Amino acid sequence: MKILVLNSGSSSQKARIYYVTDSPAVHPPRCMWEGRIEWKGDTASVSVKSAGGIAHKTEVTITSREQIVRDLLSNSWSGDNPIIASPSDIDAVGHRVVHGGPHFEDPVLITPEVRQAMASVSAFAPLHIDAELGGVRIAENLFGSVPQVAVFDTGFHRQMPLSAAIYPGPYEWFERGIRRYGFHGINHRYCAERAAQLVGDDEDPLKVVSCHLGNGCSVAAVQGMRSVDTTMGFTPLDGLMMGTRCGSIDPGILTFLMRDARMDANEIDAELNHKSGLLGISGISGDMRDILAAIQHGHKRAKLAFDIYVHRVRAAIAAMTAALGGIDVLVFTAGVGENSAEVRTAVCDGLEFLGIRLDAVINKCPMLDTDVSSVSSRVRVLVIRAEEDCAIAKECWAILHTSQPAAVCN
Repeated sequence: MKILVLNSGSSSQKARIYYVTDSPAVHPPRCMWEGRIEWKGDTASVSVKSAGGIAHKTEVTITSREQIVRDLLSNSWSGDNPIIASPSDIDAVGHRVVHGGPHFEDPVLITPEVRQAMASVSAFAPLHIDAELGGVRIAENLFGSVPQVAVFDTGFHRQMPLSAAIYPGPYEWFERGIRRYGFHGINHRYCAERAAQLVGDDEDPLKVVSCHLGNGCSVAAVQGMRSVDTTMGFTPLDGLMMGTRCGSIDPGILTFLMRDARMDANEIDAELNHKSGLLGISGISGDMRDILAAIQHGHKRAKLAFDIYVHRVRAAIAAMTAALGGIDVLVFTAGVGENSAEVRTAVCDGLEFLGIRLDAVINKCPMLDTDVSSVSSRVRVLVIRAEEDCAIAKECWAILHTSQPAAVCN
């Protein structure tokens, strides 16, 4: 099977085409082609890479996001190095869907009813759901009646203990579906499984703290491949400081802004989601690469943004360790987690009391899916490549061919 996976993030659009055999647990999906769009204000950076390593990158002005996505996908059959003959070669399309709300836990085939249910929770994740529904629409236009599958980021966390899932407001909130859903579940689950493979400890359920640090950020506590706790909550706005999102703040700030500054819901939503985080504090960018570059030039607010970011990640790791009653493995994953040695160093430098120590040399230039902890560290520190798309491809194959859950990608 050839499966297209669409992964719509808050600042990017990823697309990959996988070849999946009839035994994906034995033969992991092979990525044949990948494309990526990074949205940057009025422009977009578009890159394409084939399995043979041939890469092409362009900068385009945004007139229609949907058209740019369509153009990206069409490159797989009409570009300089096509890997399929036509759109009809695609057997299924898998979508990362950020929020399943109260409706969905397991992956499902997308029907009109599923699309309607997805749209009903768009207010929970305003940066994501509209883009994901747009991806479903684009795939339908390009590939006709090909099966489409939704895989939910919240699904992995739906089995969290109620003590972790329920907010301490009126119990009626919970009855109305207001609860902590958690996000990045596809990748947190993958990282926990991959960590178990890398550590090779099958005797006791590993206590894994997984740090998904990208434009969106969350930390999860996982034991026995079950989510015990996580930092994101009812929406992807909760928890850590992020690229443009504030993370957890005193809710009294919101009522203060409503009363004192006469801000309405849309204005508050825009500030919390688009004007906060690294961007809001630094005043220059929500991209950690830009923050680190500015720090080198003595930019004080960039340094403050970095320090707040690190402080909150450390605090979250300690909290997740408490939820697990200990920690065996600390994982760094996603764009910042995988690529920023500076962030990993700063975070771990404050966690020696947990037995976490990095190997400074290995940490500077690690191979992905490798151990960067020192020989004296009581905790294994792993850098693991985010493989949400591979996991989604396996889930697509599973839901179309068998009732058994998909296995971890290697």
